[in-house]
Amino acid sequence: MSLQTFPTNFLWGGATAANQLEGAYLKNGKGLSVNDLLVGGTDKRPREITREIQADKYYPSHQAIDFYHHYKEDIKLFAEMGFKIYRFSIAWTRIYPHGFEEEPNKKGLEFYDGVIQELKKYHIQPLITISHYEPPLAMTQKFNGWESRRAIEQYVKFAKTIIKRYHHDVKYWITFNEINILTRTSGAYLGGGMYVSNNSNFDNPEIDSEQMRFNALHHQFLASSLVTSFAHQYDPSLKMGCMLAYHTIYPLTSNPVDIQYAQEVSKISNFYCGDVQVKGKYPYFAQRYWQKHNLKLDIQPQDAKILLQGKVDYFTFSYYQSTTVTLDKEKNTLQKGNFISGVKNPYLKTSDWGWAIDPLGLRIALNQVFDRYNLPIMVVENGLGAKDKLEFTRDGQPYINDDYRINYLKQHLSAMYEALQDGVDLIGYTSWAPIDLVSASSGQMSKRYGYIYVDKDDYGHGTLKRYKKKSFYWYKQVIQNNGII
Repeated sequence: MSLQTFPTNFLWGGATAANQLEGAYLKNGKGLSVNDLLVGGTDKRPREITREIQADKYYPSHQAIDFYHHYKEDIKLFAEMGFKIYRFSIAWTRIYPHGFEEEPNKKGLEFYDGVIQELKKYHIQPLITISHYEPPLAMTQKFNGWESRRAIEQYVKFAKTIIKRYHHDVKYWITFNEINILTRTSGAYLGGGMYVSNNSNFDNPEIDSEQMRFNALHHQFLASSLVTSFAHQYDPSLKMGCMLAYHTIYPLTSNPVDIQYAQEVSKISNFYCGDVQVKGKYPYFAQRYWQKHNLKLDIQPQDAKILLQGKVDYFTFSYYQSTTVTLDKEKNTLQKGNFISGVKNPYLKTSDWGWAIDPLGLRIALNQVFDRYNLPIMVVENGLGAKDKLEFTRDGQPYINDDYRINYLKQHLSAMYEALQDGVDLIGYTSWAPIDLVSASSGQMSKRYGYIYVDKDDYGHGTLKRYKKKSFYWYKQVIQNNGII
């Protein structure tokens, strides 16, 4: 088979989030984020939200994989694979512990100084996500997070602080991770830092406030636009991007009712947020959706101008699986997914966690996004969560045979190659995740994504020792070849 070669300057790398790998949750002045109050769950038992730290509960973010103390070791491993770019987030509460402080936490900034310098040492470009599922808990307690416009001012302050400090070293920025999670029930707490009720369930569709979520989303659009506009003026060389959790949406049947329903789901899930952040205004279908769902957004006279002046330079998204939908209740067999559920697609296999495996869906997604927005694209999350097994040879050498991950990634990279041949301007790929870390949806460590195995279990036990998986050497070869065989 011939080599599928990618563009010369293609940005190969990996992606992580502060709350899922850093640990050191109170170290050197860091404050509590909403993620620090999320108890670990399983694929069958949802994560639980507590209002305060409880001694008998296990909170995965508190130690995570302790990247805080291992970042030099981990970045060296990323460099060994040949990374051109590394996407990571800056923990808001490491810089502004409660969100309200006038001055940033010096020790928090010094930590990220070290991370960025280490990346520079190996000629790896940083790609920074400004907010990745970890608003300050104090903001939630004071005004329920992004439900209030007051969150905008605090976010803008935080973003300006890090952009001013790192703009010489960081070209690519993302304002919010998977901002469209607020169109889904699981987004209220994780993305918006909001309590919907006194219920402790992390994601309970029966207890939801769509009004709260979409209003919070409007506030995040404004915050993103203000920061993007600031960055463009402060340093015109900076590239500001949006980021969505993208799901290619299929109708289960050729019934026109299903086709129209799939179109409506895709509009809200995939295009509602993209249109605002790329085009600087709400899409044509927004008004009808608001009316149908009785949503009354806190849109003020100056908001339209703010959105129009803060349009992004490039488009990024996560892609793990497609979603199939139907209005036929008799065929409505639930299929799990990345914060969105559909029905089982008879043509697709699933992962250990029940997520549909659909590489062709990635090619479709890339074409849909480029056709609609005509901006450079990065796929900034894509990977396979699986139950890896650490084994040892007779002479005591460790090995993790994850051929299933290599196969998954190879198929998705091939789909990306085909999208490039289609004419899509795809400039980078940061797989999720280069190293095992805490799962956002379930809080588990056993749901492993990395090329690097971390010795830790779902209950916080383990040495934290790092081991290279078979996929580590495979991805190294992909980057070295700038393509796949």
